[in-house]
Amino acid sequence: MGLNWIERKNPVRLECRVEFSDYDETRDFLDRAAELAEKQDYYPDMSFGRTHVSITLSPLDDSGVISETLKHYAGLMDELAPAVQPVNETK
Repeated sequence: MGLNWIERKNPVRLECRVEFSDYDETRDFLDRAAELAEKQDYYPDMSFGRTHVSITLSPLDDSGVISETLKHYAGLMDELAPAVQPVNETK
């Protein structure tokens, strides 16, 4: 996973925030992320502003475990944004 995903424990999830240079770049990423979601039949929680997107990937089951499948999805998200810089948020 290349976008500096952060593994959170309570509730279990993967998170990252990606910064873009302008709205067009943000919109392009969101469009490609929507296509990926349809193709994979997994819909991450996403919020965005003009030049950033925050992504949360949560397990679909109640196992409380970040599965290899979820990590693979994170990797697919990484491929959508090869030229952008990730930003880690610490809370």
